[in-house]
This record gives sequence, C-alpha cells and structure tokens, in this order.
Amino acid sequence: MKAYVLIKIRAGEVKDVVRQLRKMENVVEAHMTFGPYDAVAVITAQDISGLGALIASSIQPIPGVEQTLTCIAVDI
Repeated sequence: MKAYVLIKIRAGEVKDVVRQLRKMENVVEAHMTFGPYDAVAVITAQDISGLGALIASSIQPIPGVEQTLTCIAVDI
C-alpha cells in the first residue's frame, strides 16, 4: 500500500529532514514543498499497521519534524 505523508518542519531544518527521509527503505520519494506543508514523502508498506509503524517510529522522531498528515492512496 502507498501513502503520501505531508510534513511540517521546524524552520531551517527542511533540507536535513528531506535528506534523512530519502535514506529510508520504505520512502519511495521525498521532496521539499511550498505551502502549508514543508515536505512530502511517498511511502510504502505491506498494510495499514506497517504504515503506522513507519510513521510513528521512523518519520515523526526525525529532529525538526513538527507534524505529519498521512493521505493513504487508493486505486480506483
């Protein structure tokens, strides 16, 4: 399954956070963005539990990450 994680990051730390995201195994893409969120990451996992674990244990603890919003992708 795939999800888009929108991330708010403390000022001055966006580049460092995006670099760390790009090193993660389940992160397909990570980019700095302009707008209400500072970065977006495309992540994959086997199931919803895996998505939750990845976000809670790997993405949210990155220094500088203040808030995340996860949008689960659904094929139609």
